Amino acid sequence: MLLIGLTGSIATGKSTVSSLLSQAPYSLPVIDADLLARKVVEPGTHGYKAIVRYFGPSTPDLLVPAGEDMPEDGPDGKGRPLNRPVLGRRVFGDDDDRKRDRAVLNGIVHPAVRREMFKAVVRNYVRGERAVVLDVPLLFESRLDRFCGTVMVVAVRDLAVQIERLRRRDPHLSVEDAENRVSSQGDVREKARRCEARGDRRGVVIWNDAGREELAEEVKRAMEEIERYSPRWWSWMLWACPPAALALAVWGFWRNMRINRTWEKQELRRKAKL
Repeated sequence: MLLIGLTGSIATGKSTVSSLLSQAPYSLPVIDADLLARKVVEPGTHGYKAIVRYFGPSTPDLLVPAGEDMPEDGPDGKGRPLNRPVLGRRVFGDDDDRKRDRAVLNGIVHPAVRREMFKAVVRNYVRGERAVVLDVPLLFESRLDRFCGTVMVVAVRDLAVQIERLRRRDPHLSVEDAENRVSSQGDVREKARRCEARGDRRGVVIWNDAGREELAEEVKRAMEEIERYSPRWWSWMLWACPPAALALAVWGFWRNMRINRTWEKQELRRKAKL
């Protein structure tokens, strides 16, 4: 089973690409890290309790306000949901305090999301799926790219387009808020460069500076390239022979580790010349 790591940055069109891949003619199952991240911090979960314990004392409005439609102890008695815009303002940005708080939040959420993703991958393998999309905004940063046969980055060439789209989607954000959210996920053009460095088929960049029709054509081009190197018969053979699938997964992990080490060395040399 081919693991396709889908990433990008906020407001680059990653969710649209994810939706296109889940529909015909591709009909691929999508494991959405954002949805799992919400699931693992729902009231009553270990993640929810850890976030409230750390952020609650210094963030009075961390939880959705109680009112007529929201009981003090939440609709199911497990607590009121997290006030996500408030939590976002607390962790998005480049100053040291926000970076520290973001690291704490990631340390709570990411391990729980990885566990849920692993369970979902195993379920899809058992069902005989030919490929699965791992939709992860911080694919490289979380080093989950090491497990992927192919990485697909949705990117824009002009960051102003990204900020404009974000503010159109979330009108409550100020220009500063939008810039902080964009910068917190890194320059998507760097992710595109890193993706291309993986080589043919292993790294595919989808540029999304135009409209939806152009984006759909980019997705079609990318999937045609991927399927040339990973035909359906190959996926069925690996499903029928789990030892071969395991051996290939181990080899792919080792290969991706080498690719990452080469990339990191090249980046160190490039930055040393600046």
